[in-house]
Amino acid sequence: MEESEPLLLPAPSDNDSSSNYAPISYTHSPRPLRDLPFLVLFLLLSLSTFALGIFSIVRHNPNHSSSSFTYDFNSSSCISTHLSTNYSFLKSANLNKNLIWTLVTTALLSVPIAFLLLSLLRRFAAQLVYATLPFLVLIPLSLDAYWFVACTISPSCSRSFPLPYRVLLLVFLLLLLALLLWILLANWHRVRLSVHILRVSAAALADNLPLLAVLPALALGLLLYLGPVIVFLVYARLNGRVVPKHKGSDGEYYCEWKEERWVPAYYALAVIVMIWSSAAMVEAQVYVISGTVAQWYFAMEGTKPSRSVRTSLRNAFGPSFGTVCFSGMLVGAIRVVRAIVDSTKREESAGGFVNLILRCCANFFLSAFDFVNKFTINFAAITGEAYCSSAKMTYELLKRNLLSAVFVETVSTRILVGIIFVISALYAVADCAILKAVSALGSEIYLVAAIAWLLLFVVLAYFVHVLDNVIDTIYVCYAIDRDKGEVCKQEVHEIYSMLPISRNHSPPLSDRTPVIV
Repeated sequence: MEESEPLLLPAPSDNDSSSNYAPISYTHSPRPLRDLPFLVLFLLLSLSTFALGIFSIVRHNPNHSSSSFTYDFNSSSCISTHLSTNYSFLKSANLNKNLIWTLVTTALLSVPIAFLLLSLLRRFAAQLVYATLPFLVLIPLSLDAYWFVACTISPSCSRSFPLPYRVLLLVFLLLLLALLLWILLANWHRVRLSVHILRVSAAALADNLPLLAVLPALALGLLLYLGPVIVFLVYARLNGRVVPKHKGSDGEYYCEWKEERWVPAYYALAVIVMIWSSAAMVEAQVYVISGTVAQWYFAMEGTKPSRSVRTSLRNAFGPSFGTVCFSGMLVGAIRVVRAIVDSTKREESAGGFVNLILRCCANFFLSAFDFVNKFTINFAAITGEAYCSSAKMTYELLKRNLLSAVFVETVSTRILVGIIFVISALYAVADCAILKAVSALGSEIYLVAAIAWLLLFVVLAYFVHVLDNVIDTIYVCYAIDRDKGEVCKQEVHEIYSMLPISRNHSPPLSDRTPVIV
C-alpha cells in the first residue's frame, strides 16, 4: 500500500445547517419501541389469518365435490349418489438419475463456491474482476457462434429458421456484445473504483460470517410461517355446500358447489398477510445486515464487536419490529402497484392518453418512493429511529454531506452479477463435459446443464444480495463519519470519497485512481 496523506474532512462552518442536528451514531443502549401501530396491525392480521384458517379446517365440508351429487326432484335438493370413485394415478416418469445427482452435487458445491468467491473478493478482487470481464463477452459470443453453426447443420432447425433470419439474429447479438464492450470501456474508471468497493465490502462480510448462516435461517422461518397459511387456503376452499342451480328455461337443474361468503374475504386477507410477511422478512434481513455491519464499522480499530448478529436480531424482532413491518408494508404495496403498472404496459387495451397519464403518474410516485426508501431501513438499523424519521434524517444526512440519496455505485452490483454469471456458466460447461463422458444422454445433457447453471446462479445471487446490502450500509456509515468529522475506517473513506455525487457526475481524473493498490 502506498503512502497517502491523511484524509481531512471539511469542518462545518458556523452557518452550516449541520450544526443544528445532533450527532448521529450507532445506538447501543436499549432502544425504545418504534412504529408500534404497524406492529399491532401486522399481529392482528396474522392472528386473524391463523384463527380463521383453523376455523376453516374444523368447518370444512368433506363432500365438496359436486360431481358426486345429483338433483332429486322429490326433495328439491341435491343428494349424494355414493358413487365409488376410483382414482387412476398416472405413473410418474422416472426422474433421470443424472439430473438428480447433478442438482444434489450443485446444491452441495454452491456453499463452498460462495465462500471461495468471498475469499477471492477479499484478497484478489482486482484479479478476479479483470479475469472475469473478458468472459462476459466471450461466453455469449461462443454460445452465439455455436448456436449458429449447430442450427445450420441441423436440417430441422435450418428449415424452421431460414438463413437470413439466422444471420440477422447473429448480427443483432454481435451488436449487443459490442455495446456491452463499449459500456465497459467507457466506464473503466468506475470499474476500477468498484474493485476496491467490492474488496472492502467482502472484508466486512468476511468479518461477520454468521450472517451467511442467519439470513438463510430467516428465509426458512418465513417458509415455515407461510406453510400453514397455504394449508388454510386449501381448506378454506372446502367451506361451503352443494346447492341446486336452475340451468335454463327448460326446467333442468344441476348441482353446484357454492363457497361460503367469508371465503373470498379470507383469501384476500391471507394473500395480504403473505405479501406483507414476505416483504417484511426481506426488510428484516436488510436490518440485520445493516446493524451487524454498522457495529463492525464503528468498532475501535483492531477490535471486533461481540454478538453483533444476535444484537441485530434482537433489535429487528424487538424494538424495531414495528419499523420492519412498516417498511415491509410499503415495499409490498409498491411491488403490487409496480406489477399492476407493468401488466398494463403489456396489454393492448391499455392504450390511450388517459392510461398513459396514469402510468406516468404511477411511475413518478414509484420513483419518489425509491428515492425516499433508499437507505431508510439501513439508517433505522444503525440508529433505532422510526421509519419516517429515518427516511427524513437519511435524506438530510446525505444532503448535508453532498452525497447522493439514491446512488452508491451500481457498477459494483453489475460486476458482481457478471462474476456469478461467468462462474455459473463455467460450472455448467464443466458439468456438460462430465455428463458427456460418464452418461449416455443425448441432447438432454444441455437441459441438465442449464438447470445446474440456474440453481448455482440463484444461490450465488443471494450472496450478491447480501454483499450489495453491505455496500449500502458502509455508505451510510461513511456519511455518518463525514457528518461528525471522524474517520472510523480510513480505507473506507479513501475509497468512498471517490464516489460520484450523482449518476451524471464523475470524479476528477486525478481522483479516479484510488490510493490503495
